[in-house]
Amino acid sequence: MPSECTPRFLASDNTSGICPEAMQYLLEANQADDLAYGNDRWTARAADRFREMFDYDCDVFFVFNGTAANSLALSAMGRSYHSVICHELAHIETDECGGPEFFSNGAKLLTSPGANGKLTPQGIEALVTKRSDIHYPKPKVVSLTQATEVGTVYSREELLAIRAMADKHDLRLHMDGARFANACAGLKATPAELTWQVGVDVLCFSGTKNGLAFGEAILFFNRELAEDFSYRCKQAGQLASKMRYVSAPWLGLLESGAWLTNAEHANAMARYLSEGLQALPGVSLMFPTQANSVFVEFPPHAIEALKARGWTFYTFIGAGGARFVCAWNTTVELLDQLLADVKAVLE
Repeated sequence: MPSECTPRFLASDNTSGICPEAMQYLLEANQADDLAYGNDRWTARAADRFREMFDYDCDVFFVFNGTAANSLALSAMGRSYHSVICHELAHIETDECGGPEFFSNGAKLLTSPGANGKLTPQGIEALVTKRSDIHYPKPKVVSLTQATEVGTVYSREELLAIRAMADKHDLRLHMDGARFANACAGLKATPAELTWQVGVDVLCFSGTKNGLAFGEAILFFNRELAEDFSYRCKQAGQLASKMRYVSAPWLGLLESGAWLTNAEHANAMARYLSEGLQALPGVSLMFPTQANSVFVEFPPHAIEALKARGWTFYTFIGAGGARFVCAWNTTVELLDQLLADVKAVLE
């Protein structure tokens, strides 16, 4: 058994390193000087690759992290007296330190419950119609997380139904794509099929969880919303002077196809772990495993015993609940070690 100072990481895909394809392009971008502030050839090329991949002439911006991507995108989609409808577990509500409210100068988040971490058209309409007086922040944006915070995915049919409700009430649609690649892999759908073709106005596409060291892409399919967005990025400290080091690794994912193969591998590892855990007595699945996260319930003593053996995982989803997240570099060998330890602490 490893000592307590030998951690084994499954708490998040943020703990993984840089995938080889991204590293290769980062090193290539370092071979010669180039223009600053996003005027370099790498950034232009990466933006064009996104347009090709989504089959849409969208506006593309690069920022450092997901909080900035979501917060700045939402700030461009409404005004300070508007509100953003999101699931009660949404990252923008629970884990972004008020960033969306701060960058929008006060737009309020309105939260709705929903099974398996998903917003529903009915939940959205309930918040929109709850009040219509001037004292209530006017709903303007719906924000979806794809894949959700509990590892489930919205189907195309669910997205189309939400878009229909948004149209009914003149709402814009934002997608937090922290694990968007995993959703595409899980649904076997193209990026276009899960975004502009179902009415998404703006997508925040994460590279960090997909094999990059850092870097998120914000894609505006509704290009009117992107007016002066470059100024928002600059003001928020998100305009990298050496932007090619943010955009070039993205090219490593996009031109090699690693954005999808990385996600497919992570999803496959999550399924392997999910099936292995469900086969053990005393373990129950909390949510369907549809992307790269596995949520299970353990007896309380098992959680502490696993942590003592060096396993890192989150327990923020209720007593006895544990989240394990697989990444592009998760191995069967690592998961077999976890399954053996779970079996041992349950005996």
